[in-house]
Amino acid sequence: MEIIAETDRADVVIIGGGPAGLSAALSLGRARRRVVVVDGGRPRNAPAPHMHGVLGHDGLPPLELLEKGRREVVGYGVRIVPGTATLARVVDGGVEIDTTAGTLRARRLVVATGLADELPDNPGLREQWGRGAVVCPYCDGWEHRDDVIGVIATSPESVRQAQLLRQWSDRVVYFPNAIGEPDPEAADALVRRGIRIEHGTVAAVQIVEDEVTGVEVDGHTVPVDVIFTGPTLRPNDALLRSLGATSSDGPNGSWVDIDADGRTSVPGVWAVGNVVDLRANVSVSLGLGALIAGAVNADLVLADIAAAPAVQ
Repeated sequence: MEIIAETDRADVVIIGGGPAGLSAALSLGRARRRVVVVDGGRPRNAPAPHMHGVLGHDGLPPLELLEKGRREVVGYGVRIVPGTATLARVVDGGVEIDTTAGTLRARRLVVATGLADELPDNPGLREQWGRGAVVCPYCDGWEHRDDVIGVIATSPESVRQAQLLRQWSDRVVYFPNAIGEPDPEAADALVRRGIRIEHGTVAAVQIVEDEVTGVEVDGHTVPVDVIFTGPTLRPNDALLRSLGATSSDGPNGSWVDIDADGRTSVPGVWAVGNVVDLRANVSVSLGLGALIAGAVNADLVLADIAAAPAVQ
């Protein structure tokens, strides 16, 4: 496989060109580091027409934010390589990364590959994902204030989502879907706050003229204006695991371990954003990208000091 820039090893290669990766690239580029971003061009929030709660960019299409970000980082000398990473190795005090565009060599690696949403297998749900079917109350609750909000359960924890959404509307319908049946105490709490419980198995999400109009359950349709649900979150961490990064199991599955600065257990390798933190929305990812970039640059400074020749 061709080696990209064989004679000019990058300071940092960043895998992933979403908000976290580009934010890290911006800070590192401004720090005059040689940075390469490998971008597969498949951001998690691509289906969403707008993003919300991002200061200064509320309502901006998420793809427009990334377009602006790419222009900014390129202006500081950051190189963007279209493609995906397939394998990485720790070699010679740095990292070598095989990508679909060739092989990159770097002193440090930042993985910002995000996660994938695995949705319940209900017809209509995937077709509306990011528009009429969403997950985050803080991202989309305001836009559906006072609407009829349907919550399709994916686990008993979905009761919390229904209770949270009651903050935005007094017309919340909870669909346990034989998966998230509330215990008696939780059911009582739902009813006391006026949240309607529709028992039965969800068959499909009803769509009329590309808008959600209802949920089909046990042979009848319950009218709703929007669906909130909780997908299974699968971090895109195969690259980190292939490097031998340690991980920990929790209530939301297995996630690669990082310290407060985003450092993994693999020397010279950091991770940031949804690949290691399911809570990292756009705003959080932007901040964490800048934070991790500072930690990576500080580590490189220490390496530069150690490599500096002694004064004769």
